[in-house]
Amino acid sequence: MHALALLLQSQPDPEMVKHIVMTMLAIIPIIIVVAIAIVMVPCWFILKKAGFTPWLSLLCIVPSLGTLVLLYLLAFADWKIVPAPQPGWPPQPPYPPQPPLPPLA
Repeated sequence: MHALALLLQSQPDPEMVKHIVMTMLAIIPIIIVVAIAIVMVPCWFILKKAGFTPWLSLLCIVPSLGTLVLLYLLAFADWKIVPAPQPGWPPQPPYPPQPPLPPLA
């Protein structure tokens, strides 16, 4: 907190500002690549399960517009998968339960 007060009271050292800017220029691209990977990997699996080519997940490289286009594509396109058959009701056992039949000799 004292460093912030000192920085606000006096002129910052140009070398210190240059060092901070160079550090941020090195860190920000790494953060962007990690954020894109965090979004791209789930999109890859969703597209694969939906029957689309997983390479469409590369649209996530365009930070906001690509992901928006991908979401609209997934929302409004026909998915190329066959739905799983729904299980029917199992047959009901007879009521009242019958004793098992004796074995035939």
